[in-house]
Amino acid sequence: MAAEMTGPETNGGPSGPAAPGGAPAPGATAGQPAALWFPEPPSKPVRLLPPLALAYIGDAVFEVAVRQHVMARPNLRPHHMHRLSTKYVSAKAQAELLALLEPQLTDEEKDVVRQGRNAKSGTIPKNANVQDYRLATALESLIGYLYYTGEHERMRSLIAQGFELLEPEQI
Repeated sequence: MAAEMTGPETNGGPSGPAAPGGAPAPGATAGQPAALWFPEPPSKPVRLLPPLALAYIGDAVFEVAVRQHVMARPNLRPHHMHRLSTKYVSAKAQAELLALLEPQLTDEEKDVVRQGRNAKSGTIPKNANVQDYRLATALESLIGYLYYTGEHERMRSLIAQGFELLEPEQI
């Protein structure tokens, strides 16, 4: 079973969290959620960010999720943690995770995934095939999108489900 992931909470959707009565939550600004991990929002509204920019932040957020998941395991030797982490962050594993989660995605999330998959990064993957690399970028774009829209509970839920689905094959 996947470890529970915790982090900044939000109770709002893409337009930001709301306080009781529909008013913006303390710290929220027009069009920006209040629950980012650090106080600097992106330079553009989330829907205007390029897919590769979303993948950039999504990669970092996913890395934290993987590391926290690995830290919940009993064996905390650095080499073991690194080896286990690489089973989740490789392009092949991320492509598999996306394939397992895709049936659960909303139409909006599928659109973000499609844009991330079709984005041209300009780099050639050295340890993965191009298809896996593009699917990994799509997953990272989705995670970045969910992070920046304040959909942290949805993001954590999808990642945790992905870990559970992936583990029988990987661990």
